[in-house]
Amino acid sequence: MQNYAFDEDNITWRTLDWLPHIAFFVYKVDEENRIVDVVFKFAANRKVMLHRHKCPYVTLVMQGELRFYRENGEMKEVRPTGSYVSGAANGEPHMEGGGDEDAIVFFSNRNIEDALYEFLDDSGNPVQVLGIGDFKAQLADQVSSGTYAKVEGRPA
Repeated sequence: MQNYAFDEDNITWRTLDWLPHIAFFVYKVDEENRIVDVVFKFAANRKVMLHRHKCPYVTLVMQGELRFYRENGEMKEVRPTGSYVSGAANGEPHMEGGGDEDAIVFFSNRNIEDALYEFLDDSGNPVQVLGIGDFKAQLADQVSSGTYAKVEGRPA
């Protein structure tokens, strides 16, 4: 069986200074229906900061494998390419990261009240929150900089 890599040539990945080992690209922010669609690239063999998902979500692993770690760093689960999962809001805090290669994962965040992700310090205290407004600002910047036009499709 041949292994195909996700072609990311048209994606201009974005990062946040305070959040290492992950990049993202925002595809859609629908405030009326409270949905944010985004693709994340998790660095190979690294862990993203401890966090909790604050809204329901759906994920699809498009490249590599997505590894999950408990708050204490213990491996919890591995989701291979093609894995589709629906998750609930306010689950247990965890860390995520790529396997032996970068993992590229589509997230559709649904029924957002305000926050999508709450990032925690080593003691489990909230230190940073990403809300719908943060993703709306990122999408607006992608559009104004021209990077969104590279991936923008047209309805059939």
